[in-house]
Amino acid sequence: MRLALLADVHANLEALLAVMAHAAEQRAGGYAFLGDLVGYGADPEAVLERVQEEAGRGAVVVQGNHDAAVLDPTVAAGMNGAAVEAIAWTRTRLDARQRAFLASLPLVVRRGQVTFVHGSAESPEQFLYVTEPVRAARCLAAVETPWVFAGHVHEPVLYYTAAAGRPLPFRPVPGVAIPVPARRRWLGIAGSVGQPRDGRPAASYAVFDDERHTLTYHRVAYDWPSAAAKVREAGLPERLAARLEHGD
Repeated sequence: MRLALLADVHANLEALLAVMAHAAEQRAGGYAFLGDLVGYGADPEAVLERVQEEAGRGAVVVQGNHDAAVLDPTVAAGMNGAAVEAIAWTRTRLDARQRAFLASLPLVVRRGQVTFVHGSAESPEQFLYVTEPVRAARCLAAVETPWVFAGHVHEPVLYYTAAAGRPLPFRPVPGVAIPVPARRRWLGIAGSVGQPRDGRPAASYAVFDDERHTLTYHRVAYDWPSAAAKVREAGLPERLAARLEHGD
């Protein structure tokens, strides 16, 4: 089956819908949502409705730090001012059912030979950023599965174990299938659907083919002007709208 890996949607409905349409074109048979469904963006309710629908069909959904911060203000203590403001605004938008859905989400999910987590499997509750090989090695050492898929850092990257066993980073080319055989260990960070930070505004996600053992990263153009306009109309920090426009 082809599994679409979506991380860091961040309440960006335009990006989510565009990515889901693209995943359908890629014949994806299911979804894994790798945390941070809300925060930053202006459509938390609509995004959660779509994700809950997919969860009802068997999609994997894990909790991210912004999802947790909506439920527990202490989680937001280390976030920047714009993030804290967006989290506070998001709390006013969600109803009890949506809050209960976020509260029900696990920090880690294992299905077969795949582990799903938002930050790092090393300490999922700490929402650690995997930004270099040492941290990637610790993440992989915490689980036994050949494949780990995560988000959190908002930039697409793939770590793989070399002959010495140390993970090496690889920057994927969008649309090019990467062989990821089970004889090695792999940590795929899917980038961000709703707030990319690598200088490109196009949404980022990946598709894992668990039969052919390939991982393909994709960039999807979407209506970011509308998403940015909604952020401004909601009265959220200008920085959050500008990020959508510039992808940084």
